[in-house]
Amino acid sequence: MTLRILFIGGNGTISSAVSRHVVELGHDLTLLNRGSSSSRPAIEGTRHLTGDADDAASLAAAVHGTAWDVVVNFRSFLPSQVRTDIDLFAGRTSQYVYISSASAYQKPVSRLPITESTPLRNPYWEYSRNKIASEDALVAAYRDTGFPVTIVRPSHTYDRASIPLNGGWTVIDRMRRGEPTIVHGDGTSLWVLTHHEDFARAFTGLLGHPQAIGDTFHITSDEVLTWNDIASTLAAAAGVEPRIVHLASERIATELPDWGAGLIGDKANSVIFDNSKIKSLVPGWNATIPFWQGARQIIDWYDEDESRRVVDPDVDAALTRLAAG
Repeated sequence: MTLRILFIGGNGTISSAVSRHVVELGHDLTLLNRGSSSSRPAIEGTRHLTGDADDAASLAAAVHGTAWDVVVNFRSFLPSQVRTDIDLFAGRTSQYVYISSASAYQKPVSRLPITESTPLRNPYWEYSRNKIASEDALVAAYRDTGFPVTIVRPSHTYDRASIPLNGGWTVIDRMRRGEPTIVHGDGTSLWVLTHHEDFARAFTGLLGHPQAIGDTFHITSDEVLTWNDIASTLAAAAGVEPRIVHLASERIATELPDWGAGLIGDKANSVIFDNSKIKSLVPGWNATIPFWQGARQIIDWYDEDESRRVVDPDVDAALTRLAAG
């Protein structure tokens, strides 16, 4: 069955792979965005609307007079945006999919593996608290009026353009120059990286699925890595041996405060996910791209074009100061 689908966003790390997969499946896909430039190529086979997801009036004007089988918002971060969407799409879609975050699960996690019933609480990161509040508003709307919500919680999802270490290409450049690589803690906390193509194949299985209405799912790889593994795998793909220096997350946050909430409120915590729930609704799905392959894709993509290999001098200097103690 062909679905009429609206994506608010649609060309980001997660949504670009989902958009391509939706088109491959033969659905009628419209992308709504601000029309600004992107480092990722346009998605062929899609329709386009221009509007600003952060502006309720702009969003309403863009979708005026239309209805959809499925609406997915990849650009919603605040409960105020969710309330706008509830008012705007109630009665105009059979399914509204909200992209939340696995960082919303309690930190520190009291028990592994994480399931969809793991409590939501993150006192360290405002981003996660806003996701939790947005979920609360959507669940209330489903219970009160039947608003047809499905909540999806991605964890750390990457593509070839997104280096999963804080600092991005600056860190890879430092590796190749023989400079120390800063890894938080002792590097042995557990983490899960999910390739966006693996995510897309599971996610599209939820679109139009009646059993997904009113429910919540996370979608992650089953591969579990330490942060030492992640740094070493990226270094190997870059053709070097890393000089890893371990520092407490709090110390890193003192030097690089913009990294603090995401480190302490997410990456410093060990995570393992139970994906049995998504697999029950999307039979046969498994994440099939291991990170060693994904790391090679990342390095190859950056090495293809010198303009992509941007070093942030402030971050570089901060990492040097941290490594020097």
